[in-house]
Amino acid sequence: MRTNYFDEPVAARYDETSAEMFAPGVLDPAVAFLAGLAGGGALEFGIGTGRVALPLSRRGIPVHGIDLSEAMVDRLRAKPGADRVGVTIGDFATTKIDGSFTLAYLVFNTVMNLTAQDEQVACFANAAAHLRPGGCFVVEVGIPALQRLPPGETVRAFAVTPTHLGFDEYDIERQILVSHHYWIDGGEVQRFSAPYRYVWPSELDLMARLAGMTLRERWSDWNRAPFTSESTSHVSVWEKAAPSTTPGSPR
Repeated sequence: MRTNYFDEPVAARYDETSAEMFAPGVLDPAVAFLAGLAGGGALEFGIGTGRVALPLSRRGIPVHGIDLSEAMVDRLRAKPGADRVGVTIGDFATTKIDGSFTLAYLVFNTVMNLTAQDEQVACFANAAAHLRPGGCFVVEVGIPALQRLPPGETVRAFAVTPTHLGFDEYDIERQILVSHHYWIDGGEVQRFSAPYRYVWPSELDLMARLAGMTLRERWSDWNRAPFTSESTSHVSVWEKAAPSTTPGSPR
């Protein structure tokens, strides 16, 4: 079982510390994008406190989620409308549930919570196993910021405010970054660090191909801005192939 870094202390402050991700300008385009692919139901890997699942469910889309953290899911279950969202506690890379879906999705860099390549490969296979033919797997994840590291440096600041300091520490040999957060609240400092495995778009495309899926579209964001060499993140959609048929076989 993978280490659960999103325990009670983190879950208790998660919605607050991720408040910018709940802003309508950030959340609404993501929900609209996913809703357009989820007519036959959606499966969220890493459902967390329900930031995306709840508004998707309010659109009438059946949503089920898988998450390793019971503390995060407890926050989801306390929110209005949570009774319409199914949740299974488990590792989303390997946990199986009954049923099939037209959409599986991973948002907000959650694929990087899988800190080994084999785990990320297993995640793509698990998504494909839950999709109907023609269904889509969507991943939102950042582009590794290696080109922004000065020569010889391994640490890059990503947040510097009076109340929050954030630094990514890169281990290039292992393709791992450790994110360090420091929140200043009055006279107290709250600290959180966790490892992530950064992954390139081409590597994700190969994982999808191994799972029987092909790239359908890739954008810089949920508003479908073009993906370029300057993009700092991407939203990618892979489609599960339909079963092959042979001449003369029933269709």
